[in-house]
Amino acid sequence: MDAHSGDDEGAQVIRLPAVRDDAPGGDGPRGGEPGGEAPGKDPAEPGQFERALASGLAFLRRRLSGEYEVDEFGFDPEFNSAVLLPLARALYEHWFRVEIDGLENIPTGGALLVANHSGTIPLDALMLSVALHDHADRQVRLLGADLVYQIPLLGHLSRKAGHTLACHADAARLLSKGELVGVFPEGYKGVGKPFSERYKLQRFGRGGFVGTALRAGVPIVPCAIVGAEEIYPKIADLRPLARLLGLPYFPVTPTFPLLGPAGLIPLPSKWVIRFGEPMTLDEYDEDAADDPMTVFELTDHVRENVQHMLYETLLRRGPAFL
Repeated sequence: MDAHSGDDEGAQVIRLPAVRDDAPGGDGPRGGEPGGEAPGKDPAEPGQFERALASGLAFLRRRLSGEYEVDEFGFDPEFNSAVLLPLARALYEHWFRVEIDGLENIPTGGALLVANHSGTIPLDALMLSVALHDHADRQVRLLGADLVYQIPLLGHLSRKAGHTLACHADAARLLSKGELVGVFPEGYKGVGKPFSERYKLQRFGRGGFVGTALRAGVPIVPCAIVGAEEIYPKIADLRPLARLLGLPYFPVTPTFPLLGPAGLIPLPSKWVIRFGEPMTLDEYDEDAADDPMTVFELTDHVRENVQHMLYETLLRRGPAFL
């Protein structure tokens, strides 16, 4: 799949002047942060409800009238900030109690973020998006598998959140515009692995992400996500049913399908997301991307780095549910 044609005005986060910083889910200062509401301040400030209501109605008017913008990939920053991120943020702050480490390692320009993938249902992608949006002021543009964009509602919401199909053309276009692009090289083998293999990285594919970084001339930032392995412990796989439904796997967990829809509630594990030091590729030129041995060696090096970070972060976190 090729990136959409067009000039260099695409793929940038569009700051909509109509979005107020104090709008629900907006990007303004949050309580306890510089410029935010002082701790202990009465939340029932006079007029706060009226302002929130007016802001919500203004948001609905803009949506109904079409007075909003998206970029060439379908990224809708207003919808993402006002609707999608607040939903994910509730899990991030109150259910998984996510801690982050190494934010100083996130570059200001284009970079390729490489993370482990797990959890049976990939909630790690959502938590990673919240962490970078709220604490690093970066919108990570995740590259998703074909299946994500073959499911109508899921594919539409993924586009709205700024993500796109995992292909070299789209990744290259985003990186050339200074975006932070995220990849999960393990793919389905990582997110769908059994609980007995938790925190053991699967193969990193053919190393296509390394070739993309080499051609774009951007650093690779390794990322370790600890906590997702425990939310849906996969103890079995109903492969005939998975093939019937066209899914890579159909998981059996201690709560699903035994408890029905209630079994879809993730277990409240404690999460830690750690960002490692950027791995610069300045010593290589673009031609190195066409050298299979160079790509293989770099891919293996990135994988070893992420695996080492996983073990260290796992020890630091301690018990999964405390």
